[in-house]
Amino acid sequence: MGKAYETVIGLEVHVELATKTKIFCSCGTEFGGAPNTHTCPVCTGMPGSLPVLNKQVVEYAMAVGLATNCDITRNGKFDRKNYFYPDNPQNYQISQLYKPICTNGYVEIKGDNGESKKVRIHEIHMEEDAGKLIHDDFNDCSLVDLNRSGVPLIEIVSEPDMRSADEVVAYLEKLRMIIQYLGASDCKLNEGSMRADVNLSVREVGADAYGTRTEMKNLNSFKAIARAIKNEQERQIDLIESGEKVVQETRRWDDAKEYSYAMRSKEDAQDYRYFPDPDLVPVIISEEWLEEVKSKEPEFRDEKMARYMEEFGLPEYDADIITLYKPLADLFEETVALGNKPKEVSNWIMGETMRLCKEESIDPDQIRFSATNLSKLIHLIEGSVINRGAAKEVFEEMFKSDIDPEAYVEEHGMKQDNDEDALREIVKKVIEENPKAVEDVRSGKDKAIGALVGQTMKATRGKANPAMVNKLLKEMI
Repeated sequence: MGKAYETVIGLEVHVELATKTKIFCSCGTEFGGAPNTHTCPVCTGMPGSLPVLNKQVVEYAMAVGLATNCDITRNGKFDRKNYFYPDNPQNYQISQLYKPICTNGYVEIKGDNGESKKVRIHEIHMEEDAGKLIHDDFNDCSLVDLNRSGVPLIEIVSEPDMRSADEVVAYLEKLRMIIQYLGASDCKLNEGSMRADVNLSVREVGADAYGTRTEMKNLNSFKAIARAIKNEQERQIDLIESGEKVVQETRRWDDAKEYSYAMRSKEDAQDYRYFPDPDLVPVIISEEWLEEVKSKEPEFRDEKMARYMEEFGLPEYDADIITLYKPLADLFEETVALGNKPKEVSNWIMGETMRLCKEESIDPDQIRFSATNLSKLIHLIEGSVINRGAAKEVFEEMFKSDIDPEAYVEEHGMKQDNDEDALREIVKKVIEENPKAVEDVRSGKDKAIGALVGQTMKATRGKANPAMVNKLLKEMI
């Protein structure tokens, strides 16, 4: 019988903070833009330029630290991490090695055994992002875009406390939820504003010592992370079983091919020749400043859930799903504030929104449509302008590109037919053409009326008012 192995996983999670400007200069942090247009002498590493720390970066880092049960370092500083790479304009990155802003925290997740489990956070530190290399295969060259250089990051370094892909995803979902609720980042994996590097090793069950770990990069979705973990577990076990050694290295995951390959041998801290940054003053956090950040803490998920159930009368199941993602909760609250019934809004979010998210394989925090347009759609149904069948069709278009439902209905001639006299004639014809279904209704088979409603809707190309159709059928049969 083969040996049993245990997987040991720790994560380094980089989160781009939601500041309007970069960490050490006043350049904008917007995603996108023409290459090298959000740059200045500081973030392009020009000689003689001096960094100035963005206060908001420190406050976001403190807020995340407090929400993840960390100790806040009152007297911190920045260090230079020296390495040479084309997207690193200064040939060093300003980071924190010796005195990170947050230490010794944890978040609670549901472990593989179904019970609550603490994943410890070793530290959270502030640093600047590097630029981006764009590889041009056609011209056989690489181009550098420094728009991202100097965008503020926090790096959340966990202890090796996770044992499976499920626990890793639960930990990342918990972090994302906390950070989104704080407004510290939108945490969009697809845009790179949340990136996770997975440190993984395997060891025989019962062994005390950890195995040799590898670090995997280029993971931009929870599904990719789960696939990469499974692949790396198997790769390391195969190496050990065949008598070979696992090499400590950084590997790049190719999600399309479901394969990872070695990028470089894994560096240790001494390889980076860290030293305190001489251009930046220490970061001193007073008691008053810490209390001020604490006082701005938002309504977190548990409080929001309780309020939705009490204030809006939502079932626990609805409140649980809606509050899982801050953007969904915002959408719900904004739509209700526009004068819509809470349960009706919840039904659209829980039903059609979640269905289309699943079909399109996107996370609910990537939805594009606005509360204004969802509100307009609900008002169109309640005003009997369109029926629910047409509303679902309109919603699908709205989900894709946030179209204005009112304009779309007008443009596509989708308004519901509420002319009772004209409808009465169509219903009369349907009754004449379907004697068996009529007989079934008369003999007490209530479900048989559904077939007649369907025939009427077909005859009116879906434009009839279903409530009126039902009423007329019952009257006339």
